[in-house]
Amino acid sequence: MQHTTPYQPDLILKLKANDEPTLKALYIANYPKIERYILENNGTREDAKDVYQEAFIAVWRSVQNDKASFTGIDKLQGYMYRVAQYKWTDQLRHDKKNRTASLPETEIGEPVNNEPDSDEADYIEKVKQHYATMDEPCKDVLYRFYYQKQSMSQIANKYSWTDATAKNNKYRCLQRLRQMVLKNNNR
Repeated sequence: MQHTTPYQPDLILKLKANDEPTLKALYIANYPKIERYILENNGTREDAKDVYQEAFIAVWRSVQNDKASFTGIDKLQGYMYRVAQYKWTDQLRHDKKNRTASLPETEIGEPVNNEPDSDEADYIEKVKQHYATMDEPCKDVLYRFYYQKQSMSQIANKYSWTDATAKNNKYRCLQRLRQMVLKNNNR
């Protein structure tokens, strides 16, 4: 059974007002198409959920910040689908770029060099420096997730957030850190 969002002349106003029924209906109506696209393009259901959530948030932010205008629900849904496609394509490109070759087999007892190369060490140092300058709760959220290995539920409980809010905030914090590091690398 496919859910649809009826055309509403005040759809944008409701989205700007964070009208929960409208957001929920829009979310539910668009997910199956995007999930199908990702599954057909080497993704998993988990990938589909992550990409769709990122796309939905990006579209919602565009509406909130008046960066996109839509004449109807079809235009909004088409925009959301394109954003999800771009995000999935970027993720595939990133994953392909970051795949590592298998290590050659070594003889037993042969020492293996586990020291990072100088570029990797420089990058790690930049991440640490920029992480140190981040504000709260970003630092704490990233620390809890990556170093203490806390679940999104545990982090959500700490801040009295929903699990979805915790996941979104972690994503935003990580994106902010990445942008800081990339901006530094481009100098």
